Amino acid sequence: MSRLLSRLLVLSLLACPARSEPLPAPVRIATEGGHPPFNYVEDGQPAGFEVELARALCREAGLACTIVLHQWDGIIKGLEAGEYDAIMASMAITPRRAGRIQFSRAYYRIPAAYVARKDTPVPGIAPAALAGRAIGAAAHGPFYAYLEQRVPGADIRGFDTLGDATLDLRAGRLDLVLGDKLDLAKFLATPEGGACCRFVGDVPAGEPLLGEGVAIGLRKGDRTLREAFDRALAALVADGRYDRIRAKFIPFDTK
Repeated sequence: MSRLLSRLLVLSLLACPARSEPLPAPVRIATEGGHPPFNYVEDGQPAGFEVELARALCREAGLACTIVLHQWDGIIKGLEAGEYDAIMASMAITPRRAGRIQFSRAYYRIPAAYVARKDTPVPGIAPAALAGRAIGAAAHGPFYAYLEQRVPGADIRGFDTLGDATLDLRAGRLDLVLGDKLDLAKFLATPEGGACCRFVGDVPAGEPLLGEGVAIGLRKGDRTLREAFDRALAALVADGRYDRIRAKFIPFDTK
């Protein structure tokens, strides 16, 4: 082959996009159905934030999708076995899971938030401002680890559950409690919580000790499907459709 023909062949190969794997039709998305407000069963059908978001993503991406229910145990194994094509079941991104499957960009993050008694002045939640404060958190989880590593000047106290920590907060034995903002919102919505306590601030987004968020789980080789979901999610966020869906179920920003 002449040098000119060789160069033309190389240029033609570079000009042709790589062939992508075909998308399944329909795309089957598994959810658990037991984790409200994110996913649950209503009148025998999947419902919740993730279910509505899944349907909106599919419409935006031009995909025909079906939502199927699967119990949490074995949900990754079912994906690997081809029982469905994606998982939207409040699955947090972790290194261990990422070793088996791939993830889309995160579609929600629940902030870590502080609550305090209404009669306790809290001028700020920067680590320096919290020095000497008695702060409670569930002992076996990311919030306690965050306090230990990021707020070392505080009097950090671990509890078996978040509920135990809020009991001590109500009793005046703590200055603040750090936890999942959705769980704390439920506490503040109770008569006891609403009477005593208030939100005082969120940990800034992007804190690596608190995880990367929740994303769509997909098989390792399904790059085209992952990219389709990522583009669709970006479009929903950009034009406000994401927030309109989220606001039906969760009273604060989760992006």
